[in-house]
Amino acid sequence: MRRSRHGIHTAACASLENESSLLRMQSVCHCCDWIRHHYGHLSSEYLSLLDQMGGDITKQDSPVFFPTSLYRHIDDAEFEDKVRFLKETIYQITKLFDGNMKSVTWDKKNLDDFLNILERQLENLNSCVSPAMKPERRLKRYFKKLNKNVLRKMNYSAQAWELIRKETKRHLQRLDILAAQMY
Repeated sequence: MRRSRHGIHTAACASLENESSLLRMQSVCHCCDWIRHHYGHLSSEYLSLLDQMGGDITKQDSPVFFPTSLYRHIDDAEFEDKVRFLKETIYQITKLFDGNMKSVTWDKKNLDDFLNILERQLENLNSCVSPAMKPERRLKRYFKKLNKNVLRKMNYSAQAWELIRKETKRHLQRLDILAAQMY
């Protein structure tokens, strides 16, 4: 009797594991489809809004170096890691734009639309990634430095926000390339 219960338990667990694997596969497939058919469209919308909300992008260099090595590293990563990177980068960008924006002279409607589309992109990416996955520490550290060495150090000035807009554009363009390589 004990054996048969154990056998039933094992079969039930195997069945649950198979269901879990099936759900994960369906989630990955949904994510693949969403990235293939919708990511690029939303990306072009928010890149356009980013350009339209202010004047010309500043020529000034950021005091924080762009994390090119992180992007090179993620280019060779697994699909789920790439999705996690997309999600985490967009999340970090939305956190940057949550700061003191009193000095910004950008078009308010374009700024709001930009942030809403970023949030929409983030929601879709969140549904693709396991919440248990930890964010890339180096990416998180980079955005903290950007916040500290640009926004806070420059007292959230209009010039600081223009640098953030420039760096944001670089990231979003690079994420667009990453997403296009995923399918």
